[in-house]
Amino acid sequence: MALPSSHDVALTAERRSAARLLLRHPLVTADGPHADTFPLVRRHADWLVQRFQQVLGYRLLVEASYARLFKAGLGPGSGHRMERSTGTPFTPRTYAYLALALSVLVTAPEQLLLSRLVADLRAAAADAGLAVDDSGRAVEKRTLAAALRQLVVWGALTETEGSVGSVAADRDGEALLTVNRDIARSIVAGPLSHSSDGADLVLRAADPGFGGPRTYVRRQLVETPAVYLDELTGAEREWLRTRQRREAQAFAELLGLEAEIRAEGIAMIDPEDELTDLQLPGTGTVAQAALLLVDRLVRRLRPEGAGHPATGGRLTVGVPIPPGLVGELVDELLDQYGQRANWHRGYLEDPSALRADVLELLSRMRLVARAGRLRSDGHGVPPQYQISAGDGRAVTDVSAARPGVTGEWVLLAAAARYATAVSIKRADRRPPQTDLIGETPS
Repeated sequence: MALPSSHDVALTAERRSAARLLLRHPLVTADGPHADTFPLVRRHADWLVQRFQQVLGYRLLVEASYARLFKAGLGPGSGHRMERSTGTPFTPRTYAYLALALSVLVTAPEQLLLSRLVADLRAAAADAGLAVDDSGRAVEKRTLAAALRQLVVWGALTETEGSVGSVAADRDGEALLTVNRDIARSIVAGPLSHSSDGADLVLRAADPGFGGPRTYVRRQLVETPAVYLDELTGAEREWLRTRQRREAQAFAELLGLEAEIRAEGIAMIDPEDELTDLQLPGTGTVAQAALLLVDRLVRRLRPEGAGHPATGGRLTVGVPIPPGLVGELVDELLDQYGQRANWHRGYLEDPSALRADVLELLSRMRLVARAGRLRSDGHGVPPQYQISAGDGRAVTDVSAARPGVTGEWVLLAAAARYATAVSIKRADRRPPQTDLIGETPS
């Protein structure tokens, strides 16, 4: 077998770098923070357009000054809120201002004053039947400023003179803004014209189209920390289990990801730790408390007899967390570590806020989840979508893999990776490891 030439190796590395950048940052501009890698996107545009469409069903637009990867959502309950630079999540009001500003910018002149933009935004709100607070309240001004700052980050607005933040000043300031209408038009990715409301938009955006189960599962693999079998329809489970090794190799070549295949599902691991906006372990009160909490939950709730059914085990994707246990453990952590670790004072004074934020982080990391209906039950599946495996093929039974009661929390299998364990290295074999709950299927 001939070894790849240095040219082939360099070509693969360039394409992989460009693809990874677009997955991390679906909107990249020539003069933005990733200007050094943007030329790679331009150089390999044709290949990237083809590969993103074939593998993930994503449309990629590459222009002279920007590139936009139009990702699709993953369905109800799978999204998370945008955040300001301070880490404060966007509120519904912030999103409303953001949408109104975009509706103005797509037809705006190349340059306009901040006051004109705000006036046009309020007119657009009136046309849409939305109430805009004109009282001049500081909180309302800060909300509007946050939406406009996000447009600056994306490159839809450039602060030619002054700053959009001046809209939040005691006396409304002024600024001269330059508008990039092309970027403004490319920001919204969902099928707005075909959607009747927000819920319908989320459902339609997640529809993989002609790619069906193949495209949906691939999106889950690259967009989520872990894919569990009971969160897939029968057709999706059948496709994944028959192709998981081949898909693992394909993602290794395209994005440099490593697949960890377990009885409960698959996790794609990034050795470079770049393709994520979440960090666990991480710094800060929430990340530290989350790591300590998940360790204690695993120690208390680790199931017995879990594993792959083919080897005599019982498929266990999740175990119910008893009501009140999370609050009890968070209180213990605050008593033990709060003062010593200099945790945020706000959390020390409000343990319920810490509990909520920790559960939010663990949920996004796919280490815990709310109990309730799953995709395997048909929840969140687009209309006319293939649910059952073709030709009546047998698929993995997941009916009892995640017991629980609606409204409670479930501890998921991958949480075991974050439980502390003592390993003793031996000369004759590899040290024991703590991985997902269960065993690796043969």
